[in-house]
Amino acid sequence: MSEARGAAVPGPTNAARTEGAASERPAASEQESGVRLKVTGLEVRLGRSGPDVVREVSFAVPAGEVLGLVGESGSGKTTVALALLGHTRRGLRITAGRVLLDGVDLLALSPSALRTARGARVSYVPQDPSSALNPTLRVGTQIREVLRAHAEAVGPAGRADDRVTEVMREASLDPTPEMLRRYPHQLSGGQQQRIALAMAFLCRPSLIVLDEPTTGLDVSTQRRVLDTVRSLCRSYGVAAVYVSHDLAVVSGLVSGVAVMYAGRIVEIGATDRMFGEPVHPYTRGLIGAVPSPERAQVLTGIDGQQPRPGRRGGGCSFAARCDYAIDDCTAKTPEPVTVAGRSVRCLRACDIHATDAKRLPVMLDPPTAAGPPMLSVREVTASYGGTPVLSRVDLEVPPHACVAVVGESGSGKTTLARCVAGLHSNWTGEITFQGTPLARGARRRGKDVLRRVQYIFQNPYTSLNPRQTVGQIIDQQLTQFAGLSLRDRSARVGAVLEDVALGPDLLSSYPDQLSGGERQRVAIARALVVQPELLICDEVTSSLDVSVQAVIVELLRRIQRERHLAMIFITHNLALVRSIAQSAVVLRQGAVAESGPVEQILEHPADPYTQRLMADMPKLAKAGKLWLLEQACGRECPVVDVPDDLLLTGVVLHDVLSAGVGRGRGLALGGGVAVALVGVAAQPVTEDPVPDRLGAIEPENMQIAARLVRPQRPVAVPPGLADH
Repeated sequence: MSEARGAAVPGPTNAARTEGAASERPAASEQESGVRLKVTGLEVRLGRSGPDVVREVSFAVPAGEVLGLVGESGSGKTTVALALLGHTRRGLRITAGRVLLDGVDLLALSPSALRTARGARVSYVPQDPSSALNPTLRVGTQIREVLRAHAEAVGPAGRADDRVTEVMREASLDPTPEMLRRYPHQLSGGQQQRIALAMAFLCRPSLIVLDEPTTGLDVSTQRRVLDTVRSLCRSYGVAAVYVSHDLAVVSGLVSGVAVMYAGRIVEIGATDRMFGEPVHPYTRGLIGAVPSPERAQVLTGIDGQQPRPGRRGGGCSFAARCDYAIDDCTAKTPEPVTVAGRSVRCLRACDIHATDAKRLPVMLDPPTAAGPPMLSVREVTASYGGTPVLSRVDLEVPPHACVAVVGESGSGKTTLARCVAGLHSNWTGEITFQGTPLARGARRRGKDVLRRVQYIFQNPYTSLNPRQTVGQIIDQQLTQFAGLSLRDRSARVGAVLEDVALGPDLLSSYPDQLSGGERQRVAIARALVVQPELLICDEVTSSLDVSVQAVIVELLRRIQRERHLAMIFITHNLALVRSIAQSAVVLRQGAVAESGPVEQILEHPADPYTQRLMADMPKLAKAGKLWLLEQACGRECPVVDVPDDLLLTGVVLHDVLSAGVGRGRGLALGGGVAVALVGVAAQPVTEDPVPDRLGAIEPENMQIAARLVRPQRPVAVPPGLADH
């Protein structure tokens, strides 16, 4: 977190310091309303007068709540997140706006005051923990470094040691001396990210900025981290801004969502309304690209690419990719309008709100491949030094098929893939490719075998040569394996870039000039350009936004079908497994816990470990019609998150009184909070009362929620609802 303390970080420009020293005094109105973070008119440009990267960004986050910031790669999410710390990437400048934290404008602070605030009052959790942690220092040293820099936030040394132990446990890490003495490279990706989270929460800041913090985590670890973020924000009144491309994670964590496109917020509102009834065509496209864990679907991405800064032109930036666009959309810049309780930047917002979002078609099962397996793994045991990692693993990949390998961080998924690719040689057992045993280690394998088995790495930040352009990176594969002329190589490089939704204008770009999603697509293009027969995908979609993920998954499925490609697909996104794989292998602590067809694994898991993975999997809220009690009783009511399986049981109605819960049908959630629900589904309405009586609750703990799952028939308002 030395970056967060920012000794070399450029401060905000004078244009952003419009209030001077006066802005360091807390604003009473924001404090009284419970707003901890308030951003108004934020603008970041290339240089002093270059094109804007983000513009007119405004939002507020109350104490104890989380705002989700979602959008495709390059939409400006991370730029906004860094600006909340008064920081920008190289070449960018904050040229306008205010960032008020507890009434204090962070952009108006002096450089020394801003450095003091970073880490103590506002903390940042980066996307890539391997580059955020110092590889030459032990993790315990790096954690204590934060305490030394902000000693006043924790107290004496004895209390500091207790705080280290406490925050390690909150991040689901074992605070043993052995763990604290490890170096970052001795930890898994999930453990590295949890160390970064522990460092961010160490000083109990007022604001946490989380930039894709669960990208590399398995579902179980992700669930623990999200629970930690949620509980700490509520316990300490911390405001949080959560940047993510995973809409399912956002759906279950945040209270509000801001959707960004081309540097602007195009839709912002409460989570229930945003995911239940998306209005902006871009928001609808993002939600339509989210894979479903319940059924196989053809994932539909959003055609085209968003314009880069300086090329956005006039009118709506999304018009070229929008199915609802009319002539006015290219001529008039949309201003924010309020539709269905949220702010939307769209000229046709009211018209679009009256239409139903498109449903994804059901994906047909591919034909069963015949013949011997393309890849066979038998009794493979692997280790690093004297530490065993894999234990007697068996796996088969049929021709033209995709096998998903899932499991928690550290279960051996990547080690298994590295053994197959020849990147790890310390293993025993047998691995055969097309009936021929593979040698232990890539150096012992022929060039043709290396070409036919290609590996796509998880981390696009370290898998691409920073000193080569995109064109050189992809062309290097062809030079080594294909033996084509320069003209043929150039044509193939251009074609494969189009296949992964990148334009030819990126051929001369370097990796550090690309977003995380663009870097991963370059890595995928590098593997595909030599036309492999077995593709090993190691978490290739973990750093991609949902729209690009949908494009990549459908691209891989099409290539698998057209080129008779076999795949090993390693992922922690269990919902994605159903959309791409035909069978799955679940690894636990280096051994196979369960394997079989995808439907069997996801719908009827036999092993308790698999059952827990399924329970921890985040799910996107169903895109049904939301029906708030305020529509019936004329007043606004808070909405709480309720599991989907509790909403499909007909009508559930409770009388809510100041002293407790009266007669009727009801439901009690965890923590002693009683919730009155109105859920309408296609089943007949019953009036049988629930036999279990709910106890009285305190008025301040009372919350009311209502959700309407789109019915197949007209439904009348239940009698008596308007009285509540």
